[in-house]
Amino acid sequence: MNRFYVDLPLSLNETLSLPENVFHHWVRVLRAQTGEQAILFNSQGGEYIATLTDVQKKTASVLLAQFNAEDRTPGYQVTLGQVMSKGDRMDYAIQKATELGVHAIQLLVSERCEMRLKYERDQKKIEHWQQVAIAACEQCGMNRVPQILPPLSLQEWFIQLESIEARKLVLAPARNPVSFTTPFPQSLYLLVGPEGGLSSAEIELASSNNFECWTLGERILRTETAPVAAMSALLFAYSSCNQAKQF
Repeated sequence: MNRFYVDLPLSLNETLSLPENVFHHWVRVLRAQTGEQAILFNSQGGEYIATLTDVQKKTASVLLAQFNAEDRTPGYQVTLGQVMSKGDRMDYAIQKATELGVHAIQLLVSERCEMRLKYERDQKKIEHWQQVAIAACEQCGMNRVPQILPPLSLQEWFIQLESIEARKLVLAPARNPVSFTTPFPQSLYLLVGPEGGLSSAEIELASSNNFECWTLGERILRTETAPVAAMSALLFAYSSCNQAKQF
C-alpha cells in the first residue's frame, strides 16, 4: 500500500482533501481510483488508512477510516550532527540515517567542509534534504520524519549542547573503547565529519565538549557511509542491551 506524508492534523473518521503533492503523486501519477486505499501519516505517531472517496480534476478527498498506533521509531533518540558534503553524498547520508531511525539531523560546517550555504540557497537546499527524509519515511515505513536543522559551526553546536545530558559520540580514532550497557541511553548525539575527516583540533574540541571518540573498526569510511554504519551499530547495541535486560 502506498504511504504518504501530509503536513496536516489528522483524526479518525475525518474526510480530508488531499494536499496537492499527494494528489499529484497518488491520483495523477499512480492513477488511483475511488475506493483505493493508501496510508497517511503526519509525523505525530501512528498512521491512518485513507480511502479515496471522491476524485475531481484538481482535487480529491479521502476518508480516514482506520488508525494504526504502531510507532516504528527506535526506543532511543539519535541526533546526527553531519558535516555537509556535496552532491548525492549528502542525500544518501540523510536517506539512510532516516531509514535507520534518526530523530533529527543537524547540518554542520567544519574546517574541511566542502560546501557553504548562503542566503537563498540555504532554505532551498534544506527543503530538498527535508524532502529526502520524507521520501525515505514513506518508503521504509517510519512514521516520524526527522527534522533537518539549519547549518551551524561545530563550536555553535557544542555551545547548544552544553547543558544537555546525553551520550555524545564522535566518529574518530579512539583512545579508549566505547561500550554500551544497560540501561541503554535514551538520547544520543553523533558527530560525523566530512570527506577528509575532522581535523585534530576539531576532534580535541569535541572531546573537550564531552564527546567520546568512537571507532568503527579499522576501515576509513566515507562521509555518507559513516552514519549508516554508526546508526546500524547503535541499533544492534540497543537490541543487545534489551536482550541482556530480560535475563
